[in-house]
Amino acid sequence: MNENKIPYKIYLSEDEMPQYWYNVRADMTNKPAPLLNPATLQPMTQQDMEGVFCRELARQELDDTTAYIAIPEEIRSFYKMYRPSPLVRAYCLEEKLQTPAKIYYKFEGNNTSGSHKLNSAIAQAYYAKEQGLKGVTTETGAGQWGTALSMACAYLGLDCRVFMVKCSYEQKPFRREVMRTYGANVTPSPSDTTEIGRKILQQFPGTSGSLGCAISEAVETAVNHPGYRYVLGSVLSQVLLHQTVIGLETQTALKKYDIHPDIIIGCAGGGSNLGGLISPFVGEKLRGEADYRIIAVEPASCPSLTRGVFRYDFCDTGEICPMAKMYTLGNGFIPAANHAGGLRYHGMSAILSQLYHDGLMEARSVEQTSVFEAAEYFARCEGILPAPESSHAIRAAMDEAIKCRETGEEKTIVFGLTGTGYFDMVAYGQYNDGKMSDQIPTDTDLQKGFATIPNFPGNN
Repeated sequence: MNENKIPYKIYLSEDEMPQYWYNVRADMTNKPAPLLNPATLQPMTQQDMEGVFCRELARQELDDTTAYIAIPEEIRSFYKMYRPSPLVRAYCLEEKLQTPAKIYYKFEGNNTSGSHKLNSAIAQAYYAKEQGLKGVTTETGAGQWGTALSMACAYLGLDCRVFMVKCSYEQKPFRREVMRTYGANVTPSPSDTTEIGRKILQQFPGTSGSLGCAISEAVETAVNHPGYRYVLGSVLSQVLLHQTVIGLETQTALKKYDIHPDIIIGCAGGGSNLGGLISPFVGEKLRGEADYRIIAVEPASCPSLTRGVFRYDFCDTGEICPMAKMYTLGNGFIPAANHAGGLRYHGMSAILSQLYHDGLMEARSVEQTSVFEAAEYFARCEGILPAPESSHAIRAAMDEAIKCRETGEEKTIVFGLTGTGYFDMVAYGQYNDGKMSDQIPTDTDLQKGFATIPNFPGNN
């Protein structure tokens, strides 16, 4: 490989953009366990799911055998407004760290939503429109998903109702206003607008909210309004499927310059960006074509992989959604109001949970002060202010590069830069003012969450 031929940014042409999403479940020997209907404890059927989800999205959720699913042309046309996204060589970061490692990042912040979330938002809105629906409901943590979905719905002429986790609603008013600019109705969660919201407020007065709470409110709103369906920004297999445009483009860009990564790193909340980035590479591992070290990085304040349990649990706090077998802290776990808003989910994608359980990837948790230290270091080197969520991956990538400096190993590291942090200045301000602290749940805190996991035969 000729180092001089590798540019700072590797761009693909429109013709090189993926025409298919990749379904990693097709290559998994141990498939993710099926979603369960909480009323019957039986696997969810297409009919069960269509009461909450769009018809085609329900079909994609249940399909664990089709390896490649065609991307509709209207979705590909929308993608072309901001895709393909660049794969960037972090030359300045490498020089600053004085590491022999080669560092690349896939940058997903080149759109108004500021993150990777638009990849699935347009797909889900498209299938809702195709079904003839009036609108969709959803939850959002840090606001990237809500922003992306509001953009997609505005483009397709759909109504969009967003329940935003209360602490993020208060910390990130500008993100909220972007959603409203695109026509979305935005409500802080938990709220008094739903039965479940009122119940949670009564049980946890003054709560800062959680994604599990917001999901419950969004689902309740969807099922109580004819012509609406619920859409989710992470966790579900259909979402990871849509996000594989990230990994497929990364794979193509690396092959273009004969680059062979040793380590692939992504931040992990519900799993959408991590799953989207790593799926094509995991497929190569599963087929015996290549091997990679894959690292999931999560906040120490919400450590579902590193401290959770692998069991069936409700996907929401109100216990009205299907149950998924995943690494979970318990649907009743409400994390501290930290600044990794998009990584505050109590569970993890069933796909990623199974891959982790089978030893196909690693996981580590990091404290938020360490994350913001890495974020500012990266910003001063690479000229991009990263989102707090993305900065978890940056922290791990820097740590691995420093290890290479200490050992002299010349490893190639690829990480996902999921979005920008320009709506996160309250968090950056708290860090710069020395007011940010690390909030890590105690074992007692975790036990309270575990106690909310449903207890039925075989769920251990």
